[in-house]
Amino acid sequence: MGKLQEFDITFTNNKVVYGPGESISGTVKIRTGNALQYKAIKVNCQGSCGISNKANDSSWTLEEQYFNSTLSVADKGTLVPGEHSFPFQFLIPVAAPTSFEGPFGKIIYRVRAAIDTPRFSKDYKAHRPFYLLNLLNLNEVPDIEHPSHAVTTKKFSYLLVKTGTLMLKARSDMRGYIPGQVIKLATEIHNKSGKDTGCVLASLIQKVTYKTKRPMFDLRTIAEVEGAGVKAGKHAEWKEQIIVPPLPQSALAGCSFIDIDYFIQVSLRSPEAVVTLPIYIGNIAVNLSPSRPMPSTPIHCGATIAPSAAGVTPSAPPVEEELDEGLCAGGMVSEEIPTKSHSQQDPSGQPVTMSPSAFSHAPGAALPPGHRRPNASAPLFCVSTGATIPFFTEGNVTPVPTSCSLILPPEYSSWDYPHEPPPTYEESCSSANSSFNSRQ
Repeated sequence: MGKLQEFDITFTNNKVVYGPGESISGTVKIRTGNALQYKAIKVNCQGSCGISNKANDSSWTLEEQYFNSTLSVADKGTLVPGEHSFPFQFLIPVAAPTSFEGPFGKIIYRVRAAIDTPRFSKDYKAHRPFYLLNLLNLNEVPDIEHPSHAVTTKKFSYLLVKTGTLMLKARSDMRGYIPGQVIKLATEIHNKSGKDTGCVLASLIQKVTYKTKRPMFDLRTIAEVEGAGVKAGKHAEWKEQIIVPPLPQSALAGCSFIDIDYFIQVSLRSPEAVVTLPIYIGNIAVNLSPSRPMPSTPIHCGATIAPSAAGVTPSAPPVEEELDEGLCAGGMVSEEIPTKSHSQQDPSGQPVTMSPSAFSHAPGAALPPGHRRPNASAPLFCVSTGATIPFFTEGNVTPVPTSCSLILPPEYSSWDYPHEPPPTYEESCSSANSSFNSRQ
């Protein structure tokens, strides 16, 4: 670097994750071997979002800025040989959205420093990113503690002359979750035909919308679990659960160009039948205090789904299998669908065990789940899928990127436009209310 031996930016207490309304402070460190003349030493703090029609393209089609502040820490002078420190501090606006990095756009925050030198001399620049987490409180979403449910009926033909009817019904225990919580899913299949069905598949799917002139929909399967088919003429029930991995929050409030939606999709391969359950992923869990109890899931006679225990496994259906009240009256026997595979398993095929001790967090951040590890002293930090906050740190140590292979999705596809984009949470609520009003 010639005269400049060191030019770096450090944050106070090595903190890299901040919240809206917080102050970000630190020091610009400069070490010179020879005298260095300068016109000004400036520090800039900036937050912005950019999106593009091309994957991993740094030339943004659209861009918006959330804040851009510049501070002059030294005006015209000479840096003598040796070490120099210049402190800085900026206030982060309360409306700034959570950091996000996707293939078609990013919400990024960074601090940059520059040494402006006299004419014909070389200018020097340095930069360091930081990450913002604007907490989403699920308790502020209406009816978030209520179950999400959907049902569809499929008429189909088989053996050329025969027809059959199939009903697929799915329900989740709530409509909102935070990373580390368990989505409890109950599915019923009525196969009123003489043909066995194909396998049943439940998937947790993320939909990211990039609002260019021609909106881009980026779909990612986060986790999926597969169950066996249903025999001809049988009624069967399937209970499974999916652990919510570290994920970017729904909506990205404050950003005009990027939306994030999540939904559970339950489908049959043969005959083809699909239902979707829109859900929210947030940072502050639904308050299920005694005054606001966990809603029961009355899929079975006299049975409810209890809150999750301290340790849970993905392929561990709740016990106490009973019959639906309506089916009990009709005397129809219900079978249990066995689970064939679950993507949330380690390479040995064993389900991942999650417990409160398997969590670590950055100050002010949601608690991201870790993974099984042989060394109890090793860190449990994970990259959040979608790279909302890819760095975590504790104490006065250097932040390092971390990863967890167990949260990687089994499939990742980017489509220009899905044939039937999944509904948002608000759209689902509106259609449910319309159906209810029409029945009155």
